[in-house]
Amino acid sequence: MTFQPRELFPDRSARDLFGAEIRRHREKADMSLRRLAEVLNYSKSHLARIEAAECLPYDDLPSKLDACFGTDGLFARLHALAKNEPFPRKYRRMIELESQAAVIEQYVGATFPGLLQTPELAEHSLRCGFPHAPDAEIQDMVKARIDRQVLLDRAKPPRCWFILDEAVLRRPVGGPAVMRDQLSSLLERGTRSHVTIQVLPFAAGGHIEAGGSLTLFTTHGEPPVAYDESSQCGLIIEDQGDVVQRRENYDLLRAMALSPRESEAMIQAMMEDWTPCQPPRT
Repeated sequence: MTFQPRELFPDRSARDLFGAEIRRHREKADMSLRRLAEVLNYSKSHLARIEAAECLPYDDLPSKLDACFGTDGLFARLHALAKNEPFPRKYRRMIELESQAAVIEQYVGATFPGLLQTPELAEHSLRCGFPHAPDAEIQDMVKARIDRQVLLDRAKPPRCWFILDEAVLRRPVGGPAVMRDQLSSLLERGTRSHVTIQVLPFAAGGHIEAGGSLTLFTTHGEPPVAYDESSQCGLIIEDQGDVVQRRENYDLLRAMALSPRESEAMIQAMMEDWTPCQPPRT
């Protein structure tokens, strides 16, 4: 099967423009992605994601591209613009839905929801997801993630319902202190009238959404939208028949989960599990 590069929209995004310029200069020079990666001493797979506007280039790439193509700082200037866009294009539609929703219902099976993460937990999670990213890029992503949480503090915040798989609470991310602070933050968030948190315990057994995450967005005057996400990709679902199916899946998870009060008790108990042991007195 012949590879078909993803369509880019350079008029919509600085990241798309950066990727489009890489593609234009590469094709003008009659270079394959593999050959360009060899010339730049760069990962071909990462270069492909940058050209497809799926991730932000590392700080060393623009100067290498300018040197390779003789573009006199073009890629350095485009990089400066792209760094001001905190989310890759493939996530922007989801972020837009999130910011406009009157109701957000989310199930997560692997990590804490971005809307509920502490800065420390967010940093450790992002370092796991982007192990080769420079510190400055990680900090930019942390800030972008935490900035999303402002919608929970709006005068008229969305009604939020979060179902967390028990595995989320037990997987050690960042160490005991980070986990304890994260669970404490969950308990505080759960006291707000517009936020409900439930835990789906291991005892509930298998279910249809195991291994991924599911979010439902309800906006006044618009059809509901679903968002499926795995570790590798996210899919916005607008076909109403498919959205109804995701709604049924979510309602089943809600019925299988512990009640909010039982969930609070489990989170409190797990906080003790994440309390560092004190050395014995001598």
